[in-house]
Amino acid sequence: MARGEDLIVGLDIGTTKICAIVAEANGDSVDVIGIGSHPSKGLRKGVVIDIDATVDSIRKALDEAELMAGCEISSVYVGIAGGHIEARNELGMVAIRDREVRAGDLNRVIEQAQAVAIPADREVIHVIPQEYEIDGQDGIKHPIGMHGVRLIARVHIVTAAVTSAQNLIRCCNRAGINVIDIVLEPLASGEAVLAQDEKDLGIALIDLGGGTTDLSVFIDGSVKHSRVRSLGGNHLTNDAAVGLRTPFEQAEKIKRRYACASPRFLTHDEILLVPSVGGRAPREVSRKQLCEFLEPRVEEILTLVREELVQTGFLSKIPCGIVVTGGSSALQGLPEYAEEVFELPVRRGLPRGIGGLVDRVQGPEFATGVGLALYGSKRWARPRFRVYDGSSFRKIRDRMREWFSGEVG
Repeated sequence: MARGEDLIVGLDIGTTKICAIVAEANGDSVDVIGIGSHPSKGLRKGVVIDIDATVDSIRKALDEAELMAGCEISSVYVGIAGGHIEARNELGMVAIRDREVRAGDLNRVIEQAQAVAIPADREVIHVIPQEYEIDGQDGIKHPIGMHGVRLIARVHIVTAAVTSAQNLIRCCNRAGINVIDIVLEPLASGEAVLAQDEKDLGIALIDLGGGTTDLSVFIDGSVKHSRVRSLGGNHLTNDAAVGLRTPFEQAEKIKRRYACASPRFLTHDEILLVPSVGGRAPREVSRKQLCEFLEPRVEEILTLVREELVQTGFLSKIPCGIVVTGGSSALQGLPEYAEEVFELPVRRGLPRGIGGLVDRVQGPEFATGVGLALYGSKRWARPRFRVYDGSSFRKIRDRMREWFSGEVG
C-alpha cells in the first residue's frame, strides 16, 4: 500500500458522521479516488466530548478510505465547527515602504489588522483578506506592485476555543495521522458547492449539519460574515423520536426515508409502521403526522438564520440568494420551504468541479469533505500538527503568517 503524501485528504469530523475524502490534484480541480464514512460517536454539537469514541470512528472512516484508494493516509485537512466559533471583520492600516506595495507590506497590514484583544482561551484559525485600500482607492484585491503611501486591509478573522481545536487535533494524532490545517467547515463547503460568479455577486451558504447550522456570506469574491449555531439535524431527529415515541436510531432512519420539511410538500401520504419503546408493539403513524412534528423545528432554524442576515444587513446584499447544503439539507421540500422564509431563490448545494468517483459524492452530506480536499489542493502545505507534537496548537499564529506569506509571495 502506497503512502499518501502526494494525495489530499479532507476529514469531516461531524456530529452525525465522520467522512474521509481522498483526492488527487488535477489542475484547478481534484479527482476523488477514495471515500470512507462511519457514524460519529464522540461529538455533540460539533464539539468532541469523548476522545476514545471519536478516535475509533476516525480510524474506521480512514480505513475504509484507504482501502478504496489503495493508499496509506498520513496527513489530513480537518474541518472545525461548533457554537464556540466566532468571527469578526477588522481593519488594519500601515504606511507603504518605498511607496510600492510589496509582500512585506501585506504581511504587516494583516498583522496589524489581527492585533485585536483575543481572550486567552481562544485562538485565531483564519485571517482572510477581503479587500485592500490604497490612499482612498478601495476594492483592490491584488495590491502588490501598486504605488501609494497608505495601505488599508479589511480582513475576516475566525477564532475558536483553544480546547475544542486541541481536542480535534489530539483525536487525529491518536488515530495516527498528522493534521495539515484546520478549516472552518462552511468555508470548506463553499469551495465545493459555490460558483465563483455567485461569490462575486453575493450569496449566502447555509450548511445544515447534524449538530450545527453554519452560515457564511460571500460578496465580491470573499467571505463577509460567518456564524455557527448549535442547532441542526439531530434536533429534527429528536423531535421525531419524541413525537413518534420511538428510539432515536429508528427516528433517524424514518426521518431520512420519509420526512419532509412541511406536510404541504408531500406528493402523497402513507401509513408508516413505527417501532415503539419499552418492548411495546409497533404503532401506525401517517407520514403527514411525521412532517407535522418536524415543521416547527425547520421553521425555527431557517428563521434564526434569516434574523441573522437581517440584523447584519446582508439579506438585501445577496442577489444570488441562498445555497443550502450539509446532510440535513437533503430533507425533502427544504429548498422550497427556505424560499418562502427568505423570499430569495434557494438551491440545494452539491459538490461540483471534481472528477473521479463523482457519483459516490453527489450528495450534500459530502460537501464539507470534498470542500476540504479542494481547499487543500489550493494551499498545498506540509503538516502543521504532527502526531504526538504536544505544542502543536501554539503554532497556529505562525501557521497563519506562513500561509499568508505563501499567498502573496
